[in-house]
Amino acid sequence: MYIYLQHYWWFVVSLLGALLVFLLFVQGGNSLLFCLGKTDQQRRMLVNSTGRKWEFTFTTLVTFGGAFFASFPLFYSTSFGGAYWLWMIILFTFVLQAVSYEFQSKVGNLLGKKTYQTFLVINGIVGPLLLGGAVATFFTGSNFLVNKENMTELAMPVISSWANGWHGLDALADPWNVVLGLAVFFLARILGLLYFRNNIADEELATRGRRLLLVNSVLFLLFFLSFVVRLLVGDGFAVNPETQEIYLQPYKYALNFIEMPAILILFLVGVLLVLWGIGRTLLSSKFNKGIWFTGLGTVLTVLALFLVAGYNNTAYYPSNADLQSSLTLSNSCSSAFTLEVMAYVSLLVPFVLAYIFYTWRSLDRTRITSEELDGDSHAY
Repeated sequence: MYIYLQHYWWFVVSLLGALLVFLLFVQGGNSLLFCLGKTDQQRRMLVNSTGRKWEFTFTTLVTFGGAFFASFPLFYSTSFGGAYWLWMIILFTFVLQAVSYEFQSKVGNLLGKKTYQTFLVINGIVGPLLLGGAVATFFTGSNFLVNKENMTELAMPVISSWANGWHGLDALADPWNVVLGLAVFFLARILGLLYFRNNIADEELATRGRRLLLVNSVLFLLFFLSFVVRLLVGDGFAVNPETQEIYLQPYKYALNFIEMPAILILFLVGVLLVLWGIGRTLLSSKFNKGIWFTGLGTVLTVLALFLVAGYNNTAYYPSNADLQSSLTLSNSCSSAFTLEVMAYVSLLVPFVLAYIFYTWRSLDRTRITSEELDGDSHAY
């Protein structure tokens, strides 16, 4: 039962992470603010399009962190407590985003609308790039040490510590972390372009968006496929189920896909949906539903990658400083009682998703136009 709960909560955390990557279309759209919107009115339409959804992304980010804290507290204390510079920069850019939406159109704004829009672009670039780099460490490893015997130290009962003074920024020194970070960044821009195509009724933006979609899609495929190939042919961090010893195993993640065919199918279907949504939008000037195909494909693909990182006796958060300090589902989770109680609470998740769906549909009942914004007193 305990093992089942561990796997169940890793699935929940993975699903939240996958939804977060999809919702990064807000950041991707904001990163395109000045290269897609050439006039003030066009940029206003773009800002109001993402501005109606930014709370979903921010809330999912917080929920993702909260779920990790409740179900796998050792990961939370190790990563969020040790790699705090990386996470603080990510959170700061998201706070900067919230402030930018609220103040750019306020009367008496001293910084000016363009300054706050620049803040949105910064969040649109830095947020996906660093989040992608952070996710990549689930496969490449991080520099931390874990010693549970420190719990008996009354002066400083700290179980985990970072092995260097960079506290998370060292992740950017690994080129493969940067590669996945760039893949997530360009994916976010693709999702943003597809969302604008669906949400804004403006032919000039649609035409310019399709040209940008082609460029960003090529760059996304270049970085994403490079990371996937490296993942499949490289060593992985395996766990001996009998002794819990962690060791490097050749082709570990490729073997995980083979030994868990359902997850392999999930991954392949996700990739095909991503490509279908992009390709159909590029080939048809009238097609505007690409966000739903590519969005669903993104969720399935990222979910499969998270599951491969943690299931099948795999260390989901490897340590490059001390291999045996690596975190697994069994050595980093909460107690059986905590996981069981939270499992009942998680039954409320479908109701929350239904509310989000209802709210989303209400906000997007009509597509955004210049005329609609001019008559909206609550527009950004």
